[in-house]
Amino acid sequence: MAVACENPCESTLMDSLNPEHPTLIVKARREPRIWGFWGTALWGFAIFMAMFAGQALVMGYFLLRLGAELDRAAFIHVVGGGLATALSVTMGLPAVLAVTWLATRLAGISFSDYLALRLPSWRRLFAGILALFVLVMGWDAVSRATGHEVTAGFMGEVLQSGQADGVLWLMVLAFAVAAPISEEIFARGFLYRGWSESFVGPAGAILLSAAIWTALHLQYDWFFLGEVFSIGLLFGYLRYRSQSLWLTIILHGLNNLAAVIQTLLLTGSS
Repeated sequence: MAVACENPCESTLMDSLNPEHPTLIVKARREPRIWGFWGTALWGFAIFMAMFAGQALVMGYFLLRLGAELDRAAFIHVVGGGLATALSVTMGLPAVLAVTWLATRLAGISFSDYLALRLPSWRRLFAGILALFVLVMGWDAVSRATGHEVTAGFMGEVLQSGQADGVLWLMVLAFAVAAPISEEIFARGFLYRGWSESFVGPAGAILLSAAIWTALHLQYDWFFLGEVFSIGLLFGYLRYRSQSLWLTIILHGLNNLAAVIQTLLLTGSS
């Protein structure tokens, strides 16, 4: 049985059959979304592997340049080299940016919005600097009271190697710029954003991101790992309060720059 159609319906049908007026097809747009707990974990693992691959490529290149037997001694020699370390840390940044951009792109949210890349207020910046200063000075006081070294020994060796190679400036850029940006995008940027909006909430996201970030620094002993974890908790809290990743990037860079200067002063380098 045919169904009667009013004039508008007939007009639409006729237009669809007319090559001069083809039917307009509207594609539904996918709604933007934040990656959930496990999605964030999987993408976080991919970001970490990209960072590792970028750094490993540099180390592999320097190992091959030795032209000698690839043993433990050769590996230690390369890892302790200032130029290799600086380039390795720096090359981790583009790898992190690429994979993180892909993850946010697939989520349908801009890179800057997903990671909260907005500048903090001067008040929050000064408050963050003060809080970080108090925390670091507290750890320094504990280290002196317990007889523990104030700076990690390997840091002094790497910086001295960089100075001997004439690339100290490159090491400063790697430690105070490249490393803070890549690590903060990974930890307080991508991981925190996804986990804070999952079932663990902001508190769980602060704790988990600080733990993951600490695991990136296993070259330190237990004392410095404790300091790194506490700084991670502070950065996570500041990220939560300010909703600004640039705040933690700036603080991270200042902390690393201060550590480099302190190490150079304590080791007698200039």
